[in-house]
Amino acid sequence: MTHSLTTRRFLKTSSLLIAGLVLAACGKQEAAAPAASAASTAAAPPPAAAKVYVVGTDAAYAPFESQNEKGEIVGFDIDVVSAVAKKAGIEVKFVNTPWEGIFNNLAQGDRDLLVSAITITDERKQTMDFSAPYFDAQQLIAVKADSKIAKFDDLKKLKVGVQTGTTGDEVVSKLIGKTSTSVKRFESTPLALKELESGGVDAVVADNGVVIHYVANNTGSKFKTVSDASFTPEQYGLAVNKGNTELLEKINKGLAEVKADGTYAKIYAQYFGAAPATAVVK
Repeated sequence: MTHSLTTRRFLKTSSLLIAGLVLAACGKQEAAAPAASAASTAAAPPPAAAKVYVVGTDAAYAPFESQNEKGEIVGFDIDVVSAVAKKAGIEVKFVNTPWEGIFNNLAQGDRDLLVSAITITDERKQTMDFSAPYFDAQQLIAVKADSKIAKFDDLKKLKVGVQTGTTGDEVVSKLIGKTSTSVKRFESTPLALKELESGGVDAVVADNGVVIHYVANNTGSKFKTVSDASFTPEQYGLAVNKGNTELLEKINKGLAEVKADGTYAKIYAQYFGAAPATAVVK
């Protein structure tokens, strides 16, 4: 009887101990499980935001770039760069940037890219890099319809309006003299053409695309254009900071694609009413 009770007590005690160990073990497993679950469901870090390339443009140069009635920057250059960016897989943001400070903005890193009917020149290549050409241009003379001016050389003794710092400014300065008071410099070509309308200058020299667009859309001004064989053919390019090969390669890739698939030709025809010259679609 005593032995039997002792055995029972032993067995009962053992059972209780085993049950306790099992419950303790289960308790440890259950406590560990939430920690493992929390680790496995930890939120992944958010993806890095895609870089937005800031494009500087002087929005006072229709039809290449200007502002519409809503203040939006529009124009041929804007449509071309937007199409190029889409092909290149990059995001761009256009910022109105006055011409006189546009190259400094690029050099200081405030702009990643410039598009503003910028002629590719050897001098500019020293401080910035250019994409493949995207537009063929040359200088053109605007005068009043009754003017006797027939060639560039006729401007030597006249007052001529130009936009400051443009290739028009350069060619007129060479003809008349950089410091001559007969060279009237303006912040934009439209302002120079307004001065021609009011009689403040005898002629304006500027890029052909801008002059032709202005004359066609301001018939009341009664202007005519005069071309001259002495004007050197020019080409526009998209400008990036010197040595920014990564962005330049993306731009050139996108530019080549929009030329190849006909996108560029459609944009060109929309603004200039004809197919582009072969030089800019190669």
